[in-house]
Amino acid sequence: MLINRFLKEQISEVAKFYRVITVTGPRQSGKTTLCRNFFPDLPYINFEDIPTRMEAMSDVRQLLNRFPRGVIVDEAHNFPDIFSAIQVEVDEDIFRGKKERLFIVTGSNNFSLLEKVTQSMAGRTAILTLLPLSVKELGELASGISTNTLILNGGYPAIWANGIPRSRLFSDYYSSYVERDARQVVNLKEVTEFHHFIRLCAGRIGSEFNASALSNEVGVAVKTISSWLNTLGAAYIAYLLPPYYENIGKRLTKTPKIYFYDTGLAAYLLGITDENQLQTHPLRGALFENMAINEMLKERYNAGKDNNFYFYRDKSQREVDIIQWNGLTLNAYEIKSGISYKADFFKSIDYLKALLQDKIARTAVVYDGETESDNQEHGIYNFRNFSL
Repeated sequence: MLINRFLKEQISEVAKFYRVITVTGPRQSGKTTLCRNFFPDLPYINFEDIPTRMEAMSDVRQLLNRFPRGVIVDEAHNFPDIFSAIQVEVDEDIFRGKKERLFIVTGSNNFSLLEKVTQSMAGRTAILTLLPLSVKELGELASGISTNTLILNGGYPAIWANGIPRSRLFSDYYSSYVERDARQVVNLKEVTEFHHFIRLCAGRIGSEFNASALSNEVGVAVKTISSWLNTLGAAYIAYLLPPYYENIGKRLTKTPKIYFYDTGLAAYLLGITDENQLQTHPLRGALFENMAINEMLKERYNAGKDNNFYFYRDKSQREVDIIQWNGLTLNAYEIKSGISYKADFFKSIDYLKALLQDKIARTAVVYDGETESDNQEHGIYNFRNFSL
């Protein structure tokens, strides 16, 4: 089953202006399927394939010359020299007035990929991010599916389009990709400790990330914890949500919170196997919050926009889950996992609005209930229907 990906509109748009399009995102998020279906006439090479890598290492210019109309280059981070070679080809095409050649580059190692892109392809490529499927992309597939099932399934297309059981997929995903990427990026030696670390991170979803506390629990140096966290970020496993900070006369937290790019993988790491376990799990609310934030993040990335999210928390523990920074104004969103609307859902938002006054442009509560109100002042939305 081919599921419509919203990012294709951005790909279509940037292809009018760029000769190189870089699509990054987690492994198995659908990058290859999207690009090959959107550009069916372009040849395809994959640098996970050892003979292809060897051919490129022997003479990368000769390899690229085989594709006069362009090529889709998959898992490009496995052969970083490809970016310099593509730069030379693109510059030569521009000099010769050759406009029909197009390179589509994909990769799942964010740091390695973007480092090479910024070094070699600055100004020559559009960079887009494809995360796992959003609820809106699932469309009818998500209709009638419970919230708990959406959390446990996550958004990896193999579960929704291919019917692979989630327990099988996440087990294979963890051993095949997460572990392997960690070994490659940081030369992982403390395997048992890393397993403990990543599960502790899952247990801290929606909480402030304290490297020192994790260092004590796992039994490795703080520097190692920071390195492992960078690895999770590079592999699109977990990310940090920074705190909103402004000199407003309040003591604000400066510690980021941790979330996972996919709640299904997070639930797997927590040992949650079915909907009944999730319903009574103490982290059910945190997982719902994680899913709702991911939906917002996917909407931004699918529109070709950057992540502009923060959270607010002061030393009095007043907190607003999402602060969206729009330059001169802010949007404030609260996330609640309950199905019944309560007036005090806006308590923290109203406090922040009184504090920042006209700087707050839009407020909303995103929750799991049916009562909705499309109001700029106090919007109330089911998470399936909310749009930024």
